[in-house]
Amino acid sequence: MNNPFPYSDDNKRYLTMNYYMRHTFGHKVAKVPLNAGFTCPNRDGAKGIGGCAFCSAKGSGDSILLPHEDLMTQYQAGLARMQKKWPDCLGFAYFQSFTNTYADLERLQQLYTPFIENDAVIGISIATRPDCLDEAKIAFFQDCAEKKETWIELGLQSIHERTMARCNRQHTTDDVRQALERLKPTRIKTCVHIINGLPGESKEDMLATARWVASLHPDAIKIHMLHIIKDTEMARWYASDPFSVLSLAEYVDITVRQLEVLPPDMVIERLTGDGMAKDLIAPLWTIKKTIVTNEIDKQMVRLNTWQGKYY
Repeated sequence: MNNPFPYSDDNKRYLTMNYYMRHTFGHKVAKVPLNAGFTCPNRDGAKGIGGCAFCSAKGSGDSILLPHEDLMTQYQAGLARMQKKWPDCLGFAYFQSFTNTYADLERLQQLYTPFIENDAVIGISIATRPDCLDEAKIAFFQDCAEKKETWIELGLQSIHERTMARCNRQHTTDDVRQALERLKPTRIKTCVHIINGLPGESKEDMLATARWVASLHPDAIKIHMLHIIKDTEMARWYASDPFSVLSLAEYVDITVRQLEVLPPDMVIERLTGDGMAKDLIAPLWTIKKTIVTNEIDKQMVRLNTWQGKYY
């Protein structure tokens, strides 16, 4: 069967990050995760303590090489690792751990300007919270985006406040909406993270989150499966009162349905997460990401569907 999805050079029926980067830069691009030494207002007491219930002790930066070295050393080591797999790939600096705008403007300028001015770095991506983006910071990143591709990634996870109150997110869904609306007129590109399989959520709850993201039309989305990671609050819940986690088949079904309602020109940065095998409690089927993405690809062919079919 021919692939009916227009933004694809292979069998994928959704707009992959690889497709976007190759068509934007004419080259394979690898995002290099970095730890800039931030914390989070949900950890230091400004908004809460303990962080989000699902977040690891490293603030989702578990795969970063040399996290305690200076940033350029981290970047060079991470890019070298990527180039063992893709020898000619270009590097994109991904500030991943914790909340990467949680500082005053002067510190942010000192931190990000060397990467903007480095010709060997083709762009930057900054993971943060919507409540840590004021107008002055957005103006600075707009200046960065005039010189080099600049992304802001926001953790939504779910639109359902009951879910996120339990998960200790400590910002609202409307905070995400307002941040996206402030970023929309700029050259800054935006990515929203969601999580499937959060405790107590139904398939329709997860589809509602995808539809909400579609309505705001950020440039990209990351779809994660809930990982229950050792030494997190979620792991303690799971140990004391085990709750149901999605099977591979359930996750594939939900994710395909979400892809169908997303805009066809929205980049799908990922379709599953990166739980470190040594720390992962459940679900263990997520360890092999290629199996997950292959099952999604096969399901989309079986259903003759594609990203945006019902957008």
